[in-house]
Amino acid sequence: MNTIVANSVSYEAVLNPEFKSAARQQTSLLAPLERVCLNWLARNMPPWVKPDHLTLLGFAAMLVAGASYACASSWPVAALLVVNLCLAINWFGDSLDGTLARARNKQRPRYGFYVDHIIDAFGILFIICGLALSGLMSWNIALGVLVIYFMLSIDVYLATYTIGTFRISFYKFSPTELRILLAIGNLRAMSHPTTRVFGDQHLFFDVGAVVAIALMAVVLVVSVTRNTVTLYRAEKV
Repeated sequence: MNTIVANSVSYEAVLNPEFKSAARQQTSLLAPLERVCLNWLARNMPPWVKPDHLTLLGFAAMLVAGASYACASSWPVAALLVVNLCLAINWFGDSLDGTLARARNKQRPRYGFYVDHIIDAFGILFIICGLALSGLMSWNIALGVLVIYFMLSIDVYLATYTIGTFRISFYKFSPTELRILLAIGNLRAMSHPTTRVFGDQHLFFDVGAVVAIALMAVVLVVSVTRNTVTLYRAEKV
């Protein structure tokens, strides 16, 4: 009986007409140029192309990118070039699906938000595990990247629900800029997979990942503190 009631409540919640989309906050370096580009692509996209097609394309690109990383131990140049191509395809699908839905007034805010970001979670899992399988990144460093990335994602999604603002970028960086940095790193790793730091030889991606972990940890602490203070002041008793 409890299960039936819970399912009924969940179904009614989905149909709740009072749902409001969170305000999107995008202030990254490339946001103005990206917006112009995406709007042009949306206006010129063939009618048969649907937002769901683009979402699936972006997801498939991340899956192939992860598999390509895993093959980089045997074919580093070819595999990393495929990864860079997949990153571009992922940007196309992942960034354009929402723009196309808004341009055609075919928005599904709850479905789109959920599907888009659960796919992003799987995508980063494919990428990082592929890097670790390739030998270009140590497994313990890869685990650290996943933990801090998912913690930051949890903070963003909780703030979206409780505060009503969905932050797409932090300090001028968004997924678009991160894709570009990763692509540049791939080009460097083709010929120089290691680098020297303080006199010791380390994997290039390990060094980059440690820096990324430190920066994301700082962003996480600042964001959690800011959100907590905002909610405390809003509901002070």
